[in-house]
Amino acid sequence: MRIDIVFDTVCPWCLVGKLRLGQALAMRPGVAVDLRYHPFLLNPDMPEEGSDRSVYLERKFGGPHRARRVLEAVALAGREAGVTFNFDAIRRMPSSVGSHQLLQVAWAVGAVEPTLDAVFRAFFQEGRDIGERAELERIARSVGLPEAVVAEEFERASGAAEVKSANARAHAMGINGVPSFIFNDSYAIAGAQEPDVLLRLIDLALETEVRDPVTVM
Repeated sequence: MRIDIVFDTVCPWCLVGKLRLGQALAMRPGVAVDLRYHPFLLNPDMPEEGSDRSVYLERKFGGPHRARRVLEAVALAGREAGVTFNFDAIRRMPSSVGSHQLLQVAWAVGAVEPTLDAVFRAFFQEGRDIGERAELERIARSVGLPEAVVAEEFERASGAAEVKSANARAHAMGINGVPSFIFNDSYAIAGAQEPDVLLRLIDLALETEVRDPVTVM
């Protein structure tokens, strides 16, 4: 089964959604899954150097009180899914373009899952600025990505443009919020849904596979 996941690395609900999807898939251990991750930019106009986190939150949510309530809800969902968010450690809201470029390298060498986990951990639990190239290079080394390939990706003039193009394609498909999950190109759902909801979509996609087998030419 192919599952396409549209997400952003600075989206806490995307981490919750990833964990919940893992819980749902654990209930179908015999299903072979091909996970494909696609970039989405929650803040497409974020400058390359990022922004002060507190200023960003106040602008996004209309004040510190509402921002605190939203983060408390995310933190609760995170604990239930198995992750502890350390929002107080985050001082900068980064541009996520570079982290998506890093994940393109990880995909090419078959290491996207550990790399994505490391990016999420660095930002949401350690408060590191994943908009900085040096931080991304440290993450790359920690998961064994080839340094030369990582450096080449960050030097490519078209690298950032490709991430932004992927974001534009997601919007053109009608995806305006993340995480979004697409099962076998047939069924889609947005949001960090509970595992039982995702499981129903998985089962529905599996039933469609049986009823309507696809012939690959």
